[in-house]
Amino acid sequence: MITRKIVGSRMSKIVEHNGVIYFAGIVPNDKTLDVKGQTLDVLNIAKELFEQANTDKENILRAEIYLKDIDRDFADFNEIWDNWVSKENPPARACVQASMSTPQTLVEIIFTNVKK
Repeated sequence: MITRKIVGSRMSKIVEHNGVIYFAGIVPNDKTLDVKGQTLDVLNIAKELFEQANTDKENILRAEIYLKDIDRDFADFNEIWDNWVSKENPPARACVQASMSTPQTLVEIIFTNVKK
């Protein structure tokens, strides 16, 4: 069975199937911030979505990270990420440079989790 939450005309923000939870890409609400601020914003949004999906950062299987400028922002992103991510249960991770949906967006993260 597939369960969808926060369903819009184009996508669902949360999709669950067989205990695996797929999150749509999360972008910051405040795109005026630098990459550290945008990263914190994205991680705070993720925490709220995780709660709605009955999961948490201890149950992240994979994180797909997109940075607008990996050369400029990789170290600053990782500073925030390393303080947030579970040290006991770090996920599989990919981090790449990508064109973003808006010129102001510096970071987007897609999570795949399991239920608690």
